[in-house]
Amino acid sequence: MGGCASKENSKKTKEDESGKSTMVDAAVLEKLEAGFQKLEASDSKSLLKKYLTRELFDSLKTKKTSFGSTLLDVIQSGLENHDSGIGIYAPDADSYAVFSDLFDPIIEDYHGGFKKTDKHPPKNWGDTSIFGNLDAAGEYIVSTRVRCGRSLDGYPFNPCLTEEQYKEMEQKVSSTLSGLEGELKGTFYPLTGMSKEVQQKLIDDHFLFKEGDRFLQAANACRFWPSGRGIFHNDAKTFLVWCNEEDHLRIISMQMGGDLGQVYRRLVTAVNDIEKRLPFSHSDRFGFLTFCPTNLGTTVRASVHIKVPKLAANKAKLEEVAAKYNLQVRGTRGEHTEAEGGVYDISNKRRMGLTEFDAVKEMYDGIAEIIKIEKEL
Repeated sequence: MGGCASKENSKKTKEDESGKSTMVDAAVLEKLEAGFQKLEASDSKSLLKKYLTRELFDSLKTKKTSFGSTLLDVIQSGLENHDSGIGIYAPDADSYAVFSDLFDPIIEDYHGGFKKTDKHPPKNWGDTSIFGNLDAAGEYIVSTRVRCGRSLDGYPFNPCLTEEQYKEMEQKVSSTLSGLEGELKGTFYPLTGMSKEVQQKLIDDHFLFKEGDRFLQAANACRFWPSGRGIFHNDAKTFLVWCNEEDHLRIISMQMGGDLGQVYRRLVTAVNDIEKRLPFSHSDRFGFLTFCPTNLGTTVRASVHIKVPKLAANKAKLEEVAAKYNLQVRGTRGEHTEAEGGVYDISNKRRMGLTEFDAVKEMYDGIAEIIKIEKEL
């Protein structure tokens, strides 16, 4: 499609070869122009539409990253899906710099004022003993989960990966994870050649990720499926790692009930352990780098599935409390879904400009407040 996705065709002629690093080919420009006009005429509410002016579009449309990614690779998902909230992805770590005039305002808008001049603070998990159980009696919180995304240093993101790189990364990840010990010890299941039984077991546990999210497909993030993809989980099923779904690594700690402290401590132990063996892609300005600009910085998303029937009946009140603590309220099946049986997925929204500890603290304090209000209603 765009640059990095069509690398295979870039050696056809001499001119192609000599102009490959700087020239954006005519078909890509044509596709960009058509997509831009449609987006401009649409009633899309995406941040892409909000910030991509004609002037900015013209200044970026002929640029390319060192991996060969073009503006089309960056904005294609938003051009195809006018109902996107954001509409852009970074096909490689370079894109954040090359297309910064588009990424910067979108990042600032989404991450609550993380400006062009701001720098994300160094990693800091804080004092992990501070968090306890938010719902010891088990009346409100169904389950608790904390996850973060990581990219392996030296590899581009999904749209630019070759099938060889996918396989190489899966190999590195599975051998690293097989070295985990204690409560993290577990098994890696490659998606390639997975038996129906294992597949069903992982689906039943809600661990298996599927191909086919249209936002990701439009961004070319699902190529060579299922090559190089896999899932690791510990024996207790409270810790898992997704390899090459949306990010190179999604590291997840979770369990039933409201003991955020336990969940957080397990995640911190795991991330620190993995980091000793695999170098992660990181920038001084943005923190940890991943494919989606909503997921930079700490990349931490701490969430609970919570039953608050009284507040659910007063959605405006719930949204008001959530906003005060920078929390996001979603349906239980993730983004763009409704709450089922009055159960909401509530998580921290800010991932940049604050430490890992502070991101989780916002969620911790916000959920404590939501439970307090629910009890009083």
